[in-house]
This record gives sequence, C-alpha cells and structure tokens, in this order.
Amino acid sequence: MERSEAYGFSGAMSGAFLLSCLLFAAVSRRLRGPYMDEVFHVPQAQAYCHGRFLQWDPMITTLPGLYLLSVGVVKPVAWLLGWTGSVVCSVGMLRFINLLFSAGNFYLLYLLLLKIHQKNKAVSGFQRILSALTLAMFPTLYFFTFLYYTDPGSVFFTLFAYLMCLYGNHKTSALLGFCGFMFRQTNIVWTVFCAGNVVAEKLNEAWKTELQKKKDEKFSSRKGSFSDLTRILQFLIKYLISPKNLVTLTALTWPYIILVIVFFCFVFINGGIVVGDRSSHEACLHFPQLFYFLSFTGFFSFPHLLTPTKIRKFILLLRKHPLQYSLITAISLFLIWKFTYVHKYLLADNRHYTFYVWRKVFQRHELVKYILVPFYVFAGWTFADTLKSKSIFWILMYFVCLLAVTVPQKLLEFRYFILPFLIYRLNIPFPSIYRQLLELAFYITVNAVTFYLFLNRTFQWADSDEIQRFMW
Repeated sequence: MERSEAYGFSGAMSGAFLLSCLLFAAVSRRLRGPYMDEVFHVPQAQAYCHGRFLQWDPMITTLPGLYLLSVGVVKPVAWLLGWTGSVVCSVGMLRFINLLFSAGNFYLLYLLLLKIHQKNKAVSGFQRILSALTLAMFPTLYFFTFLYYTDPGSVFFTLFAYLMCLYGNHKTSALLGFCGFMFRQTNIVWTVFCAGNVVAEKLNEAWKTELQKKKDEKFSSRKGSFSDLTRILQFLIKYLISPKNLVTLTALTWPYIILVIVFFCFVFINGGIVVGDRSSHEACLHFPQLFYFLSFTGFFSFPHLLTPTKIRKFILLLRKHPLQYSLITAISLFLIWKFTYVHKYLLADNRHYTFYVWRKVFQRHELVKYILVPFYVFAGWTFADTLKSKSIFWILMYFVCLLAVTVPQKLLEFRYFILPFLIYRLNIPFPSIYRQLLELAFYITVNAVTFYLFLNRTFQWADSDEIQRFMW
C-alpha cells in the first residue's frame, strides 16, 4: 500500500466511524430500550454479564457467540475504567460492540479487495478505498450496526475467515469460521466456501493442464456453451474420484473438514440446526429464495448489472438461444409454482420492509409471481455475467453455497442475503469510478431514508402501547 493510499484509507475509515458514532448517539437517544429481537438478545447477554451462563432464553435460535464475545469485551473494559452498576452491559454498551464490528468489517472489506484484485494493476488505490467504503455502508448490514443483533459480528468473522483462506492460513481460517458459526449456524456454508476456494484453485490448475495437453484452444475460447459444461463436469467427476487427488485435497482442507464434522455432530446432538424455538424456523426447499436474492442483488448493484450494454447483450442472446432460455423460463415457472412458501412472520409483521414488498407486489395478483420470471432470468444472467472473470470451478462452488444458504430458508428475510451479496460484490471486476460513486450515493440515500423512517415515522398497534418502527 502506498503512503497516499494509506492516508486516504485512514481518512475514509475515520470519517465513516465518526459518522457512525454520531448516528449511534441519535439512535441511542431515541431508542433507549431493547427493540425487536433485542428483547431476547439483550437480557441473554446481561445474564452472561452476571455470570449466569446456564440461563438460556428458548426463543433465541442462534448459538451464544455474540453474548460470549460481548462479555469478553465489556467486562474487562468496565474493570479498567472503573465502571460499575447498570452501565456495564447496558443496552447502549452492548450495541456499541456492533459499532466496533462495523469498523472491523470496513477494514476487512478493504483487505479483501486488495487481495482478490491484486493482479489488476489498473485498479487505483482510490477505487479500492471507494469500494470498501461503499460495501461498509451496504444498507442492510449498516442498519444493524446500531442494534444488538448478530449480523455485524457474523459478517466480521466470516470475512476474516475468507481473508485468511485467501492468504493460505487455513487453520486460522477454520478457527475464525468456528467463531462465525457460533454467531449464526448457517455460516458453516461459508466455511465450506473457504474450503471450496482451495479445491477450485486446484481444479483450475488441473483443468488448464488438461487443456494444454490437448492443445484445445478452440474449446477454451468457447466458454459457456452446453458442450463445454458437459466436458467440465466429466473432468470434475474424473478428478474427484481419483484417490490421489482426494488425498491431496484432504491434506489441504483438513481444518475445514474437522469444522464441518463438528457441525454435523452438533446437528445430531441438538436434533437440528436451530437451537431454541424451532417452530418458526423449519427448513424447506424454497427455490424462489434464489430469485428473491437475484432481485435483491440487482437492486443494490444496479450500477453494475443494469447497464444498456448488458441489456442489449441479453436481448441478442435471447434471439440466438431461444430454446435454452425458454427451458430456463419453464423451469423457473415450475419452481415458483411448486416451491413458493409464505412464512407467517412475512404476513403478520408490518415493521419489516419485506412485509410491504410482499403485500404491494406479490399479493396484488396470483399471476404476479409468474410475470416476474423474465426479470429473474435477466437478473440471473447478468449476475453470472459479472462473475465471468472467475474460474468455472469457483463459480460452481459459489452457486452451490448460495443455494445452500438461501433455498432452505422459509422466511423471506433480507438479512439472510448479506453474506452471499458481499462475497459476490467483492469478486466482481471494478467498475468505472462514475459507477462506484453512483453506487455509494445510492447506498447513502437508502440509509438516510431508512434511518429517517426508523427514527421519525413511528406507529402503534391497536392492541399494544409500545412504539413500533420500520426496519429491514
């Protein structure tokens, strides 16, 4: 990192943290007590603060990583500063933990951009800083910086594990992956993703050797056809059934394998992936979640995905391959028809934006969910098109993890899309500075509207005296 870039990054990070502190103060003044899921998280952390580690709220569905870390940070700080009484592990003190995670996420995002795109000499330091700032301000994640939720810590440990994986520190990566798992059980998928990075790299090396042996330049230039995919899958099967290759891959990924084994032991002993209240978190094959994620990504990455060039290219592909896209459309229609689920929380809780998305869009008419399929197909194509700089094995591995982390979820919840979105966004090529600035301006605008509604547009339910607020 050059000195000018180091100064620029320090300035951007300091400025963002100062802005977050000011916003944190505003939220704390308006919202002094626990809100939404904080009603469960805050008392649980406070119980740990008082040494009651066997106390557990059965409504909490995640493991106690957030509470253990909070106690591990807050108690020593309180002792050093001489704080006693209610200020220790107060709502504000616990929320501040996530503000620290937010600063850590900013730094990790920058380091990941630096590592992933290190071979691209055309990328300037300003672009890296701008992208890191933009992703640190990603609205769905940034909002939960100011509440005592698991999301900022979950993202922190997962991104940290990914960074260590890219640097080849796999034992450290697996340990950090365990920390991420302790924040949210589904983060085990991103441990598999880290192992998949190692496997994809080895597969890509072997594939290049295979092509070089056959001197099949014509094939390698026709990337993306059906015959290409068939040959790649044949190669993949042949490679993975080789005992020698399996031993090599096991030797490289054993820390992740151990963690996955620990995960399956936990699921067996616990009787499922969810701890506490399982009645509202039942797994199912909810394939339309993939379409919702693609729409979510299209919305928050429109400067990269919704360009005139991409639209023209997509139309040309429709004309060139009508049968292929007709088949994709038919499969999408079938998946929506047979596998659409509507969670009771989605219909009942009018504090979340998903409630209004569902009511204003999907509930307008029974046919709306089918009419949206062409948009899903375009979103899926442009999403995949932006990843074409990655190897085919990396793309396959990412899509498997994406399906694993989204499809089993019955509830449409934007928070579930944070990690797959960030990993996608980190790995696409850098756009022009103009598009980066447009993306940052869009995120700032969405954040401003979100916090305005949350702080100022309160309402009450007919059967409750509590103040309700709009949120992600």
